[in-house]
Amino acid sequence: MTEVLLKELTNSDIDWLISTGRRREIASGTVLIQEGQTTDSLHILLDGILTVTVPQADNNPLARAFAAMEGSETTGREITRLYSGEVVGEIPFVSVRPIATTVRAVEKSLVMSISQQELAAKLQQDVGFAARFTRAIAILLSNRLQNLIDRFGRSNFAQGQPLKDVLFILGELHDSDLDWMMACGTQKHIPANTILIHEARPVDALYIILSGTMSMSISQSKSNPLTRAFAAIEGGEIPSREIARLSKGEIVGETPFIDGRLPAATVTALEDSFVLSILRQQLAAKLQQDVGFASRFYRAIAISLSHRLQETIGRLGYSRRVYSQGQPLDENVEYEDELNANVLDRVALAGKRFNWLLLN
Repeated sequence: MTEVLLKELTNSDIDWLISTGRRREIASGTVLIQEGQTTDSLHILLDGILTVTVPQADNNPLARAFAAMEGSETTGREITRLYSGEVVGEIPFVSVRPIATTVRAVEKSLVMSISQQELAAKLQQDVGFAARFTRAIAILLSNRLQNLIDRFGRSNFAQGQPLKDVLFILGELHDSDLDWMMACGTQKHIPANTILIHEARPVDALYIILSGTMSMSISQSKSNPLTRAFAAIEGGEIPSREIARLSKGEIVGETPFIDGRLPAATVTALEDSFVLSILRQQLAAKLQQDVGFASRFYRAIAISLSHRLQETIGRLGYSRRVYSQGQPLDENVEYEDELNANVLDRVALAGKRFNWLLLN
């Protein structure tokens, strides 16, 4: 996605990146980002190719144990390759979880690195830049998530247990943003078996599920999206597979506000449900007119996408620091699914705001 940054940022934004960033050549094989370690810079790939891998466990448990004791690396599984225009090192800006992948140069490459401290200060001081930058990051994360699904096959992605989307969204927004959503949103009753969102068809609104349960399913047909859409309209049977159950607090229909892509899944009410519906045109106008709201909204979406991406990557690789139910916690280990105090505070605030939504 070479053009994402150029399309989303202004000339002054790009000038700032160029004046602040440090250009450097990295040799083939150079590790730019190491799984499980912190990074102090955001890197923009100007030329060359990077490979992104996740740790892959040896099938022999004894070999894994000895490798861990000796400090040797597990085998890396390549999940994608990145080309000019891609960004790596964005995780610290949208997530507090440890980095789940290793990024290494496939060939001699040219990168521009911007220190995390300088970029964080710019995001804090320039709300317009923050809105454009976080939207660009959200688009890149959305593309990566979709590319993973396309590359490894939809059948490989089982239902996970992510935090509710609303906890990311409402934890980032201001009270005034919530007031606007309540004023413009409409509570709608969705009868059981009603399709709220059709795969590969336009979405009319952003929906927050207030009550009930919905099913998210993806088509297993190899036909093109237009053929599937016409088949659905005509009542034809399209083989599909459920990938998730959605309940109170989930948000659906956000895709058009990120990159304009049509939804990749169908959402159907399994029982009588209620949603808060915010029309697409109204939300698009708000994002265009209120740069502060846009900055917070796109950051929240980027955080949610980052969480989904990390969950997906964790299922593709061998995660050594994920807590398993029934196992004792090691206070010296930082688990990949562990939340720090700041995140817990925001989650608690978001929970209170969501309860307020339900009561109003």
